[in-house]
Amino acid sequence: MFSFLLRRLVQSGIVMLAVALIAFLMFRYIGDPVAQMVGQETSLAERAQLREQLGLNDPVPVQFATFAGRILQGDFGLSYQMGQPVDMLLATRLPATLELSFTALILAALLGVPMGVYTGLHPGSWLSRAFMIVSLAGISLPTFFIGIMLILVFGVELGWLPTFGRGDVVQLGWWSTGLLTVSGWKSILMPAFTLGLFQLTFIMRLIRSEMLEVLRADYIKFARARGLRNSSIHFGHALKNTLVPVMTIAGLQLGSIIAFGIITESVFQWPGIGLLFLQAISTADIPIMSTYLLLVAAIFVIINLVVDLLYYAVDPRLRADASGRH
Repeated sequence: MFSFLLRRLVQSGIVMLAVALIAFLMFRYIGDPVAQMVGQETSLAERAQLREQLGLNDPVPVQFATFAGRILQGDFGLSYQMGQPVDMLLATRLPATLELSFTALILAALLGVPMGVYTGLHPGSWLSRAFMIVSLAGISLPTFFIGIMLILVFGVELGWLPTFGRGDVVQLGWWSTGLLTVSGWKSILMPAFTLGLFQLTFIMRLIRSEMLEVLRADYIKFARARGLRNSSIHFGHALKNTLVPVMTIAGLQLGSIIAFGIITESVFQWPGIGLLFLQAISTADIPIMSTYLLLVAAIFVIINLVVDLLYYAVDPRLRADASGRH
């Protein structure tokens, strides 16, 4: 177990170093940050002095070494546009993004798992066909279109839910949450459903295909021959074995929800790190963009590491292979 964890940590470190290099090189050429920070009345001498202060005149290797050294020290620099530490800006926005992402994933799991089980056990029923049609729409329709349609129906026409923002929030130390207020719950419903719809359909289809495959396995036939009840076979044997790959995929999907929630946050003006990243692009705010990419990569790495450890703990074959190599 220790050697397995050590290998994963080394691999994670290499991945983060590669992402840091990509983030540094990618955002060097998207625009001149000095032009975004100063006005037209600023002289060329003042512009040159500002470039020198920001270290933009140094050679690229020196800039990357400085960039990586500051990251290792927990210093992500100052926002070119806002003049505030980037880590503080992200820390104030991160609770909103994590709250939205986890709500979307929980919603997708609570609806996707039973829908997948039902369509796997009753593939020919009319309800299963209806679920498959819904899943096809969830996969095919773009996220921004789904969000706009929800806003039009439930926000504008019916007036049941707010169309933008996070609602009233409660401060719990440095963490802010809207899940303790009524307006917060109303505000999160539409963006969470929009963000989680693709994951819902993905989980449903995955469980359906796994259930159909597992129900044809020999050990299920033997269980039926032993006279076990259908509920015991379906939920005690089939579903249990189906959830092992689903658990792996669902963990990775959480990283995707966090990383690709930018569109949802933009449509609903959700004050998360995705919206902050979009605003940083429009102003060529390189420290925010670089730190956002590193943060998303770190989230993916951590989730992958946790999923690998859970998979290692759940699947005895991996432990047997590891002990056999030793």
